[in-house]
This record gives sequence, C-alpha cells and structure tokens, in this order.
Amino acid sequence: MNRKKFFSLYKDLLDKDKTLTQKEVDALDLFLEMYERNKDYFTIPQWAYVFATVFHETAFTFEPVREAFHLSESWRERNLRYYPYYGRGYVQLTWDYNYEKFSKLMKIDIFNKPGLAMQPEIAFMILIYGIKHGEYTGRSISRYVNEDKKDYKRARYVINGTDKRDIIAAYAVTFESILKQTV
Repeated sequence: MNRKKFFSLYKDLLDKDKTLTQKEVDALDLFLEMYERNKDYFTIPQWAYVFATVFHETAFTFEPVREAFHLSESWRERNLRYYPYYGRGYVQLTWDYNYEKFSKLMKIDIFNKPGLAMQPEIAFMILIYGIKHGEYTGRSISRYVNEDKKDYKRARYVINGTDKRDIIAAYAVTFESILKQTV
C-alpha cells in the first residue's frame, strides 16, 4: 500500500480541516497496519465499507471508542442497564451476550474483562469477524457488497439498521476510490 498517497487522498477527500494531527495519523496508521495484515479477508469494496463504518462510528478518529465517552465510568454504571457490557470498540459491541459470544469466537476473555474490547487489535478482530459473519445483526457484508453488487446503503443493516446509511454509503464510495488508488 502506498501510505503516503493514502494519507494525501484521505486528507483531501475526508478530513474536514484538511490537516491531520499526529494522534490522527497514529490511529489511522495502526488501522492501516491491521488492514494490511488482513487485506485478503474482504474485497476492496467490502473493505471500503469497513473503513467507512469505522470512520463514522469512531467520529472520524479511527480509535476504539466507548459508549458515552464524554461521561464518567460511574455515570455509565448508574445509568446503563447493560453495564459493564456497554458499547466499546470500533463499532459498539454491547450487551453481555455479545461479549460472551465474542469471547468464545475470539478466544479472548472480554466477557470477564470487557475493557479489552478497547484494545485496537482486539477491537479490529471483533469488527472484521462480526462484519464478515453477520455477528452483529445476523446479516453479513457479502449480502450487500459482493461480486455482483455494491449496495453500500443497505450494507448498514450489517451494523445498525438504517441509521446514517446515506452518509456512510458516501464515505464507502470515497474509501473505495482511495483504496483502489493506493493498494
């Protein structure tokens, strides 16, 4: 992958202020490293949708996020009925049964240590496995993005119904262009 070109295109096409802080570069660089190690897991259009989803779900940071990140842990404990299994990761893994399921699938005990879902490597594996195998909603990415079609709008069903699907679909088109120019 031509990282220099990737960052240039990303900055020009997706970064609102057209500048990247070192923190943004580091987070995206780590995500790109994990992508490169796993690039055969998906097609480029499928990866474009993964990138678009993470871009949106992390508020453009490419860092794992925790639900209600601006509030304290004590607030989450008092107010989230599914505490301590609140949303964490590149996409919001939530509820005890999902933590238990991914603990078994990943062979990492995020059920007893839910904070592990914030570690980038673990969050990344949860992300791509869940998208490929339909572990979030029962729908996998190949149902919407495959050799015959690229339905980035409906691909939102893989993660979260129709919430923000038009915006994320537009991001996916842009990421597809960037990836095709840089891999």
